[in-house]
Parts: sequence; C-alpha cells; structure tokens
Amino acid sequence: MEIINERKATDLQTSDFYYELPQELIAQTPAQKRDMSRLMVIDREKDTVTHRRFENIIDYLNPEDVLVVNSSKVIPARLIGVSEKTGSPMELLLLRAREKGLWECLVRPGKRAKIGATFSFGGILQAAVEDIVEEGNRLVRFSYDTSRYTSIYEVLDLVGNMPLPPYITQKLEDKNRYQTVYAKELGSAAAPTAGLHFTEELLSAIRAKGVGYAEVTLHVGLGTFRPVKAKRIEDHTMHLEHFHIQKETADLINERKAKGGRIVAVGTTSCRVLESVADENGIIHPMEAETGIFIYPGYKFKAIDALITNFHLPESTLLMLVSALAGKERMLKAYKEAVEERYRFFSFGDAMLIQ
Repeated sequence: MEIINERKATDLQTSDFYYELPQELIAQTPAQKRDMSRLMVIDREKDTVTHRRFENIIDYLNPEDVLVVNSSKVIPARLIGVSEKTGSPMELLLLRAREKGLWECLVRPGKRAKIGATFSFGGILQAAVEDIVEEGNRLVRFSYDTSRYTSIYEVLDLVGNMPLPPYITQKLEDKNRYQTVYAKELGSAAAPTAGLHFTEELLSAIRAKGVGYAEVTLHVGLGTFRPVKAKRIEDHTMHLEHFHIQKETADLINERKAKGGRIVAVGTTSCRVLESVADENGIIHPMEAETGIFIYPGYKFKAIDALITNFHLPESTLLMLVSALAGKERMLKAYKEAVEERYRFFSFGDAMLIQ
C-alpha cells in the first residue's frame, strides 16, 4: 500500500496558531436545518470577508466548477463493554481496519488491555487484544456469530455508539446528524464535518446550475482531534488515513479544470485527498493509498482552488491547512471576527468558504 507524506521546512511554531475562543461558542448541537448554519466567505483576491447563510453557497459556485466531497460514512465506533475475565468496564474506539476482523483501537483504561485480554460488548461482539502499537493503541481481533450477522458493521449498529469529539458533551438526539447526506462507504471514526451543511435539496440545486459533483473517499481517523504537541509544527507526525479516488472521478475533475473550472473541495479531508493524488501540473490521478500529507503555510497547492470548511481548533493541523490556503494572518483575523460575530465553532458549528 502506497503511503503519501509531504512536508516543507518552516520556522513556524505551533503557538503561532493559537487564538482565544469563548467556551460558549463551541457548538454542542447541529443547526436546526443543515443549510441554515452561517457562512463566512473569504475572498483572497479581493481581501474581503462576507457573512451569509450556508444555503447561499450556490451563489459562489460557477457552472464550470466541480464540487468534490468525501463520501466516507462514520461507523458507531465507540464500544462500551466488560472484561470477560473480571467483568471490569472497558471502552474501545475503533480507529481503522488493518485487515478483515483486525482493527487498530484506542482503549480505556489501557492497563486492562494487555496482550491476550478479551472483552465482550452487548453479549454479541467479542474482542481480543493481539498487539500494542504506536502511541499505546491496540490491535484488536473482533469476532461475532457470522451465521447471524453479515459483517462487523451490522454488529456495530447494534452495540456501538457514535464517536463524537471530546468537546461535544451533549447527547446527540439524531445520530444521522453526524453523517453527511451523501455518506456511503463505512470506515470513519469521525465525520468529515464540512459536508454536514449540505442538504439533498441544496445539492440538487447546485447540480441543476451545472456545477460538477464528484466523490472521493477518505476514512477519517481519530488523529484529526489529536493536539499538536511539537513546538515546531514541522516536527509533528501526521496520522495516516486510507483513501481512494476512482478513475471516473479523476477524469471528471481534470476535465472541469482543463475547461477553466475551479476545484472546490468540501472539507480538509477532500482537500488532502486531492493534494495527495495531484502531480506537479495539477493533474488528478486515480489511486488507493494512505496519506499522511501535512499541509501548512509554505505549501504550494497543486489541485484545489477553493475550500469549504468549518472553524477549527486552536493550534490544530486543520487550522494550519486553511492558513496555508488563505494566509496565517488573514485566517487568524477572520477567526477573531468570527468570535466577535458569535459564530458557532467546530464539528457542529458554522462554515467558511475560502475562494
């Protein structure tokens, strides 16, 4: 399996991407209607900031453009069960499949998850720890009654919980609100949240305008929430995430680009796929691989022209990525304005278009 990594030398510090955020601006619940969240539009050429609603995103898309979304679907990856030996409670979070039946997991508490330890979840899913890997994660072998259930995903639907980010403390009433309306391929431990703002109706209207629509798949790992602990950003190690992009998708994107259209990525995950598969001439190539591409100021974008994204955590790799596209000073100034205008932040928060 090919692994894509890319980084540039820089003097930037992680602390250069800090900003003050009042706790009450962290959105705990999604907007009542997906496309009624707010939208901040940053025009890099005009150096302007405009405040709209997300339903107005169609006004900023041209018929020749192509909208690229991440079709990965969140699995109910959070499991709460017990040790088969002692009955003690254990929590597992499935991060990514290593092979059929074998998953890399985050475990809590770690002291109960020694190699050979076994656990049960809901009486229908069993787990055995086979190895301890980087950062203390475990390789866990899952088993279930294959005569009753067709796949582990069917079992997870019964015993698993949605793995909401740690900053969301309220219970999610409708678990579908942590899925995009175009989610298809099971595999993510977190939602590609920029896409949560789209409705079926809005996507239909965008297509009717002539805008191209393309799907890539990147399965989001928990590393998207991990803080950057390195003092210098270039010393941070990105987590690997599995992705694929089909030939038909690559052809559509290249065709639109050749005719003068823009590639508008929905979310940092779609952006990372496109930048991982683009050559130096900006041509998109079909591929299945793992990417650990780290995009921060100094990076030269090869593929995307515009980005739809959410508001990201201070000192996060996601804030570094959008700062690479829009400029660090401009981005921190925009975030300051968003705080003053009482935008809602993070996964269930408001949106931004950088064009």
